[in-house]
Amino acid sequence: MSHEQADGATEASGGRPTVNEPRVLVLMAPGRNRDLLVEALGRQYRVETTTDAAALDAPFDCCVFDRQGLDRAEFDRIADLVETGRETTSAFLPFVLLVPADTADSMGTTVWDYVDDVIELPAGRAELLSRIDNLVQRRQTAVELDSRSRELEETIAELRLKERAMDKAPVGITITDPTQDDNPMIYVNEQFQALTGYDTEEVLGRNCRFLQGDDTDPETRRLLRERIDAERPVSADIVNYRKNGQRFWQKLDITPVRDEEGCVVNFVGFQTEITDRKIRERRLEVLNRVLSHNLKNKMNLIEGHVALLREEMDRDGSLGVIERAANDLMALGESVRRIDQIISTAEPADEPVSLHERIEQLVNVLRDRYPEATFSVSLPETTCDVAVGGLTAALEEAMENAVRHNTGTEPTVEVRVKTRDEAWVDIEIEDNGPGIPDREIEVLEGGESPLNHAERLGLWQIHWIVTNSGGEFSVRDAPSGGTVVTLSVPARD
Repeated sequence: MSHEQADGATEASGGRPTVNEPRVLVLMAPGRNRDLLVEALGRQYRVETTTDAAALDAPFDCCVFDRQGLDRAEFDRIADLVETGRETTSAFLPFVLLVPADTADSMGTTVWDYVDDVIELPAGRAELLSRIDNLVQRRQTAVELDSRSRELEETIAELRLKERAMDKAPVGITITDPTQDDNPMIYVNEQFQALTGYDTEEVLGRNCRFLQGDDTDPETRRLLRERIDAERPVSADIVNYRKNGQRFWQKLDITPVRDEEGCVVNFVGFQTEITDRKIRERRLEVLNRVLSHNLKNKMNLIEGHVALLREEMDRDGSLGVIERAANDLMALGESVRRIDQIISTAEPADEPVSLHERIEQLVNVLRDRYPEATFSVSLPETTCDVAVGGLTAALEEAMENAVRHNTGTEPTVEVRVKTRDEAWVDIEIEDNGPGIPDREIEVLEGGESPLNHAERLGLWQIHWIVTNSGGEFSVRDAPSGGTVVTLSVPARD
């Protein structure tokens, strides 16, 4: 650079750019040219000077160097390092060689193998800054493109991973596009194809309602249509048809997918076949109806004829045994019906249930029902709220069993409520009765079998209600005799 061009230039430190600005590495021996170069570049870039070629190992956006003061071996070493620097980055990395004007012609063409520009000195400041700025901008653009390319590659890899996961998922998955006419499917996974019998090409571009048929419930169709039109999640059991015309039940869950602005861009559907479950439910409905209706009618008939026979010929009390057995069967049928109703509707309560209020109400009812029994209640100072469907019925069954199966003259029942880890509530019901037969407890732990089965359904009722909520039900002997049953249920958040 000439002296005239350097007039008025400030020190590099006075106009030092921020650390986020491009870094220019000046690989030159100290001297007038280096000072003028640093002064000019320092207004626009973060400039660092060095005489050590090893500095090329550090990050930079442009390297400016010259041959002055360097012997052939050292210059060749720099050339090797330049080549290495290019190899370590996938983005464009510029190198600029400064040469005296009288030596430019003798450089030869091989210099362009490792530099991107050769600037003859002296050079005007505007020309110098323009040529280096052009290279730096190319570098920044290349770095940005390289970064975006890597991000794109990572995004594609992530999408491919997710798509493979969805393809291999054990449930049917569909994605629809509500921005297109009739909200068609744009993706279906392998399980959906196996479930319906349709290939991808046969379903893409179509609305999934084409799977519906004559036995599809109109009310279910209306529910799905209304929820999707309102851009709300929906869950339903629905009858659909496979490609071969076979009718099947499936559990369908649909949820909207929104963009950052809250607009629905897709709907994702999950399909699970539940044909076997529906068949079992229907079978249980029929059996329950037959049990509650036919058994009741037959028992009423038996009771009527037993009453007539007793008036005529009962001398040894056998008819009384028959009548009691009939009454027990009637009670069993009613118990099955009641338990089925409780379990079937035992959904988590919408509103929290206060154990303090509920237990006190139950104890008051049972005191009136069993005046000979003594009830005591121990509650924590703070209110315990739970959201367990059917819990009232389970508590009533446990407390009433403690009295009803007690053969003593002064039954006692103690109810204790404790909180544990703020997330669980333990309800203990202790009695002074004869205890629950081991066989009844073994059935709860190991399940029913032809040779080992429960005589009473009360314990099963409690077990089903508690475990349905994710809780635990246990039975143990009380230290002073009798039994302690424990209902551990999750507390309401």
